[in-house]
Amino acid sequence: MDAEPASRSISSHLHRALAACRRAWSQAAKLTLDIALPTLCVACREPVEGEGVCANCWAKLSFIAPPFCPRLGIPFVYDPGPEMLSMEAIANPPAYARARAAVRYDDVARTLVHALKYQDRTDLAPAMGRWMARAGRELLDDADVLVPVPLHWRRGWSRRYNQSGALARIIERQTGVTVVAEVLRRIRRT
Repeated sequence: MDAEPASRSISSHLHRALAACRRAWSQAAKLTLDIALPTLCVACREPVEGEGVCANCWAKLSFIAPPFCPRLGIPFVYDPGPEMLSMEAIANPPAYARARAAVRYDDVARTLVHALKYQDRTDLAPAMGRWMARAGRELLDDADVLVPVPLHWRRGWSRRYNQSGALARIIERQTGVTVVAEVLRRIRRT
């Protein structure tokens, strides 16, 4: 009877030792990769800790915060008051009720979007999806489902994934709003 607990004790010690060896091996492999192939900033290509954007490029990102147009989400220079529409929304009313963007589409943001879309940088989707979830919180609170914009099958084949679907899955995790991906289908290659 005493042999059984002793064998269990040895087994648990071996499992813990193996797990510690795996963690050490994994950390050593990561360190070796970081030295041999350092992670570069998506925008300026300088080495960066972690993933994505260096501190200089991060400072250049212009996040959109209130006050902004309640219809287009365009930021205002000053607060014109509640529910005041931008001149663009008044002059050319859109077909939709409300839109939001996380950042202004400037040089750094453009580089991030293009890296996600055209350079297989799927590692950018989690951060960008979190930004979008935060920027669109009031819209997402009222949403029943998220419908990512589909790609034509040829474009999907060449890109290998749908970036709007990747972002939608991150937003779904952040907000709990369900993604329904198969509702729309793109039939013309545009």
